[in-house]
Amino acid sequence: MKAIWNEEVIAESNDTIVIEGNHYFPHDSIKKEYFTKTDTHTTCPWKGVASYYTIEVNGSENPDAAWFYPETKEMAKGIKNYVAFWRGVKVEE
Repeated sequence: MKAIWNEEVIAESNDTIVIEGNHYFPHDSIKKEYFTKTDTHTTCPWKGVASYYTIEVNGSENPDAAWFYPETKEMAKGIKNYVAFWRGVKVEE
């Protein structure tokens, strides 16, 4: 699977995990040069507290367009530190 934003592949992996329709990419599969951690956090009742990245590609920013769980609740331990996308990031094969 590939995550693409602003015509650039920002993550690529054959080992994504699909939960609630989102592909979660292993953390080491993202191209870290495009990602900056933000201060945004949200809470999922069964996964835990999510942290966010802003994605910057070719001079354009997509705020909080990627999220991950640095720590998870027991039911979500399989996606600890995996990264998922929204806000216009395309995920495709």
